[in-house]
Amino acid sequence: MRLRRKGEAAAAEAAADESAHDDAADADATTEPGNAGPYDADELPDDGLARLDLGSILVAPLPDRELRVQVDEKSGEVRAVLLATDAGALELRAFAAPRGGDLWSDIRPQIAADAARRGGTATEREGRFGTELVCEVQVNRADGQSGTQTSRVIGVNGPRWLLRATFLGEPAREPEAATEWEQAITQLAVRRGAHAMPVGEQLPLNLPDGAQPKAVDAG
Repeated sequence: MRLRRKGEAAAAEAAADESAHDDAADADATTEPGNAGPYDADELPDDGLARLDLGSILVAPLPDRELRVQVDEKSGEVRAVLLATDAGALELRAFAAPRGGDLWSDIRPQIAADAARRGGTATEREGRFGTELVCEVQVNRADGQSGTQTSRVIGVNGPRWLLRATFLGEPAREPEAATEWEQAITQLAVRRGAHAMPVGEQLPLNLPDGAQPKAVDAG
């Protein structure tokens, strides 16, 4: 599996202040569904999976899916982790969230409003991880023709973090056939860290030690 870089596509959501310290109340915020992940990095099960440590996200690679990172070309910062094939991709980002809150419910209207500003639509549906959004917007393809880009956005509230997973391509258009893609979400972990961060600020990502990613043009 190769590690590749991709240009920056979107910014993190706007933030508000949150309190700084961990305490026992964090245990009230748990991931769903059931005993499956995504996990908090401090509560990983002994499942034998070798997860790649990318800072705030620890990913267990899936067969036949290329692991890439999306990089801001100006700052050089890693902005997202992607698992990709020729047929589709899964983009992963994690954000600071309030203790015991439901940040996903708060930001869904923002994502829907952004789709509307771009002349598209955003429809809520119930999926494996709860309420998710299916967004459709018009885009200009590389061949100069216009087309519709479908994305499927999932949010999972964790202990003082939110994982946002966005499916593109086939797993977005055909959610009922995306079981293997969804399995990647159930196996990953999020590392929040103990430091204070504004609510909604993206948790930092970084390349693993020794990685030598190959730069590619932004798509």
